[in-house]
Amino acid sequence: MSTRAPAAEPTVTLRPELAARAEIDRSCRAPVLVFAGSAVFWLVAGSLMALLAAIKMHTPGFLTSWEPLTFGRVRPVHLNMTIFGWASMAGIAVLLWLQARLARARLPFPNLLVAGGVVWNVALAAGLVEISIGHGTSVEWIEIPLFWALGFAAVFAVVMAASLTMFGRRKVVHVYVSQWYLFGAVLWFPFLYLMANVLIHGGFTSGTTAAATNWWFAHNVLGLWLTPIGLATIYYLIPKVIGAPIHSYHLSILGFWSLALFYNWAGTHHLIGGPLPAWLVTVGIVGSVMMFVPVVTVGINHHMTMVGHFHRLKDSPTLRFVVFGGMSYTVVSVQGSLTSLRSINEVNHFTHYTIAHAHLGVYAFFSMVMFGALYYMLPRLTGREWGSARLIKLHFWASALGIALYWGPLTIGGWVQGLHMNNPDLPFLSIVSGTIPYLWGRTAAGVLMTVGHCVFGWLVLGMLQPRHATEQATQPSGVAQPGEVEA
Repeated sequence: MSTRAPAAEPTVTLRPELAARAEIDRSCRAPVLVFAGSAVFWLVAGSLMALLAAIKMHTPGFLTSWEPLTFGRVRPVHLNMTIFGWASMAGIAVLLWLQARLARARLPFPNLLVAGGVVWNVALAAGLVEISIGHGTSVEWIEIPLFWALGFAAVFAVVMAASLTMFGRRKVVHVYVSQWYLFGAVLWFPFLYLMANVLIHGGFTSGTTAAATNWWFAHNVLGLWLTPIGLATIYYLIPKVIGAPIHSYHLSILGFWSLALFYNWAGTHHLIGGPLPAWLVTVGIVGSVMMFVPVVTVGINHHMTMVGHFHRLKDSPTLRFVVFGGMSYTVVSVQGSLTSLRSINEVNHFTHYTIAHAHLGVYAFFSMVMFGALYYMLPRLTGREWGSARLIKLHFWASALGIALYWGPLTIGGWVQGLHMNNPDLPFLSIVSGTIPYLWGRTAAGVLMTVGHCVFGWLVLGMLQPRHATEQATQPSGVAQPGEVEA
């Protein structure tokens, strides 16, 4: 029996289906563009804050005369802009569009979702102001005060309702691989987000239990929110662009359920050496090591699907970003599993190695996949082509080289830093001084990525501007994607 799954959608191109798909895209247009446009705005703003934080790492006296620009406030502002501004809003935009496409149903509650996008932006902006003036919670990943965090929770509820409604109205019997992951994201993460805020900010936990709750949540932001959306996007876009089905349906099942089973346990490996019960930390280590199962199966599935089609990377910007992100998922996950081992953790803990690892997941994997998804989606939603193929290439290479320059040297520098910190004969200040060359490399990487983001923002701005009545709508196929199967 063949193990090859059905393509993301049937590969027969029929005019009624194309008309129906265009109608679905029209139903998505306003909510998806609100979330996508907002996400790109927060990406550019967050990049500037990240660059400022990077400079302060090696030049701590830079812009310190005003408290909101001190490192202790700039970094959490950058973090929240990136996670809840760029990543989450881009993820919601892609999630809504994919669910509508896969269910072949119009997006429900469009006006409510547009209002949700406005609420999300207001809550995030207000939360960032709170952090900047010193009213943040100081709990990593949930620094925004509870009142504004509840605004996010309300929007999550609307997104969940829209997603479930589309599934109930679906016009196809088959449930696609991408839908499994999307449902995982919309059903898992709102619960995690609300519970973490209530448990920590509601006074139900304190001390070590609060730390355990914090890492249970923080680790699952990537594993049970961003990762399912990213993998769903890869599973959808690779077959769409190359016109071939996913290699193995059975591997898809194994990858999804092993992710659901193991990832949620993994967060406590960050607390190795802390004052927690040994069993709690060990469970985190075991969960992290078992993540080899979904990572290997997903990696094999994506690679085997691409076999014979790698030449398409030259002409498809969507495929270029998505494949880069898929390969990065494998690397970051393998690194994360190895990092959870006590013998390795005792070296890299509390070093820049951990920072490099986090960026590999959120940026090299998830953000690159979202870039590819937006390059595919926006022409179909706006009826326009991208303004410049050269600028798209500049965006890709600035982002790809930037994250490589960020992750590589900082990983090496962090490991050296950890070895030196474990040597009692070395003065601490000499260890700190030894990290400065790597931190300058981090800043250079930040400049490259910021350039890429500004280029991307400019391209998106051109796509979102109102079209004049005399302007001809173009076939929304994306720049330089000849032969793309409209499936």
